Amino acid sequence: MLELVLRSLDDDQAQEIVTIPLEGKSSVADHMVIASGRSTRQVAAMAQKLAERIKQGGFGHVRIEGLPAADWVLIDAGDIVVHLFRPEVRSFYNLERMWAFGDQGAA
Repeated sequence: MLELVLRSLDDDQAQEIVTIPLEGKSSVADHMVIASGRSTRQVAAMAQKLAERIKQGGFGHVRIEGLPAADWVLIDAGDIVVHLFRPEVRSFYNLERMWAFGDQGAA
């Protein structure tokens, strides 16, 4: 499923895609994917397309939070949690730094 998520975001021209392995760090998911869109419209479209592609790929339904405002959209796909941001919101919350703390860097 991680490959499908990354390919979907790349196809939709997401920016600065980062994958953070969470195994051993959190029981919430195995991977966290963080990416940016240029506008709220692009963030919302990427989230909706990703949810549909995951469903079509046979991975079931996902839960989406934050879609109406689309500044920060969280997609819970079970083993993978995807955060889609507008660039300003992403730099404010800086999730990469929080989750990669103590690592040599994010994947």
